[in-house]
This record gives sequence, C-alpha cells and structure tokens, in this order.
Amino acid sequence: MAPSRRLAPHLPVGSSLLPPLLLLFLLCVQFGGGQKKKENLLAEKVEQLMEWSSRRSVIRMNGDKFRRFVKAPPRNYSVIVMFTALQPQRQCSVCRQANEEYQVLANSWRYSSAFSNKLFFTIVDYDEGADVFQQLNMNSAPTFMHFPPKGKPRRADTFDLQRIGFAAEQLAKWIADRTDVHIRVFRPPNYSGTIALALLVSLVGGLLYLRRNNLEFIYNKTGWAMAALCVVFAMTSGQMWNHIRGPPYAHKNPQNGQVSYIHGSSQAQFVAESHIILLLNAAITMGMVLLNEAATSKGDVGKRRIICLVGLGLVVFFFSFLLSIFRSKYHGYPYSAQKSRSITSFQLANAPNGLPYFHPMKGMFLLL
Repeated sequence: MAPSRRLAPHLPVGSSLLPPLLLLFLLCVQFGGGQKKKENLLAEKVEQLMEWSSRRSVIRMNGDKFRRFVKAPPRNYSVIVMFTALQPQRQCSVCRQANEEYQVLANSWRYSSAFSNKLFFTIVDYDEGADVFQQLNMNSAPTFMHFPPKGKPRRADTFDLQRIGFAAEQLAKWIADRTDVHIRVFRPPNYSGTIALALLVSLVGGLLYLRRNNLEFIYNKTGWAMAALCVVFAMTSGQMWNHIRGPPYAHKNPQNGQVSYIHGSSQAQFVAESHIILLLNAAITMGMVLLNEAATSKGDVGKRRIICLVGLGLVVFFFSFLLSIFRSKYHGYPYSAQKSRSITSFQLANAPNGLPYFHPMKGMFLLL
C-alpha cells in the first residue's frame, strides 16, 4: 500500500509579490512626501527672502537667519554676504565706505528689470552675528562671500578686497563671474562737489567784486605765504593719508576707557594725530620766524632778546615733543647697529580682543 502524501495548500502566484510591492509603494510614498516637504520648505524660504528684499535691498541677518537661509539646504538661489562691523564703537570707517558701495550695488540689482529670486544680498554685522564669524573662522572685516545654490563656497567665492578694492563696479564683475548674473550699476547723482565748487566760485567772485577798486591784496606776499604754509602743514601732517585710508579719529580701549590719540605703529595714524602734528609744526615754524625776526630786526636790544628767547623756547619745546612722538612710533629710534628690530614692520598697538582694528597695508579692519 502506497504511503499517503500531504498536499500543500494551493497559493496564488501573485500573493508572493505583495510584500515587495508594498515595500516599494511605501518607499515611493515616503520619498514623494519628503520631496514635497523640501519643495514647500524651499518655497517658504524664497518667499520670505523676496518679502525682505521688497522692503530693503540688503537683508540684515543674525546667526539664526544666516544658518537657515544661507547655509541650510534646500537652496536654489545664490547669496552674497557682506561680513562687517558698522557699530560706532567699532570705529570701522572702511566698513562704512564698503557698505555704501554694497548698498549701491544691491539697489542697482533690486530696481533693475532683470531682478529675480536667483540672487539675494545680505549683511552680517559682527555685533549681531559674532557666532557666524567664529563659525567661518573669519578675523577681518569687511569681507564679501558668495554662497552658491549647491555645495560649499570655494576659494574664488571670497572677494579679493585687498587687490581689487570694494567699488560697486568691481563687486558686480565678481558676481557675474560667480553667478552669471550681470548687474548694471546705477549711482545716485551726487551734487555736493558741484555745490561746493559753485559756493567757492561765488565767494571768490563776490570778494573780487567788493574789492574791485583795490586789488592790492592779490599781491600781498604775507597772505600768499600764510596760504602756502597752511597747505604745507596739512600735507606734512598726513591729511591726504587720512582722506585715502579713512582712519578713526581716535581709539578708546573698552576695557579701561583710555583714549589713544597717537597710533603705536609707524605705518598708521589717527585723525587726531594729524591735528597734533599740524599744531606742533605750526608752533615750530612760529619759533623759527621769531628767531629770524630777532636776528634781522633793528629794534630795541632787550625786546629782540625776549623775542629770541621766546622763539628758541618754542622750537626746543615743541620739537622735543615732536621727536618723542617720532620715537614712540619708530621703536628702533635712535637707530643703532645693535638693534635689529625693523622699523618698517607693522605692529598692532593696544588692539582689544574682539574689536576691529585698522590694518593700513590690507585696507581693512582686523578682528583680533
């Protein structure tokens, strides 16, 4: 008798495919939901940035906004960020000048016909986003960076401020190289120079008209000599350097409140320092004039002796003061072969930690 066989229950062929299909369906649903969530998040970010741009061409950001809208994905837009220090206590005049050019560029983009949501201009101030500076290991301001839609910024995404400068036209050219977005810079008309020239011409013309019957003052040697001395004093005191570099008037140490009017380096100065040097040169010149007057005049001997002593005192005292300032800035003075310290090396004097400090060679402020 043949052994009995147990027959397996009959299963449909399609039932074996149900688990993989169900798993694939769930994965598709999950992927589609995640993709839709990213799209919604991206749309919200772009909408928020466009709303801020409609109010102000340059969007101010703190640490949280920077991480959310600039660093965190998803992004399909480029962001130009200016890292700066605009608070008055920072005394960063270069930052203010760079910010003016940056505002001109951002306004040119905002009000152009090519404006779109592919490029945004933002700014991060050191006092509002110090954590961002630390996160990026940034120790100088102002600095311009481009954050592309995908990936991390490369070396070329940092604007070469030292070599190119911060003119709006140069920034626009750099942005075009990095983003293919071409911005035509429109500058608002500046009539201050024209008004100043018109006032000067009117003043000179009015003076000549009032003195039209007596123009001997034009040939006054003393007047021309005084005017020439004023120009010499202004130039030798560093006024042109101040106009080019834009240093702060003075420096106040936030730790002890001490105000420094003389910069400790031979390659930098404060505006107050120029005024001090101008007054010292004027006093020394006055002393030399008195000495010459005492030697060439034919008046009373006693009076000439007093004039001579006064002139000599002015020269000795103020020239000694001027020499002491020179010694404080050139640390190797008086020069000797034994002292190997270079007087041309730049030294940051009294720079408090965390404060921007002007670097004349780099044309920027350092966050020490």
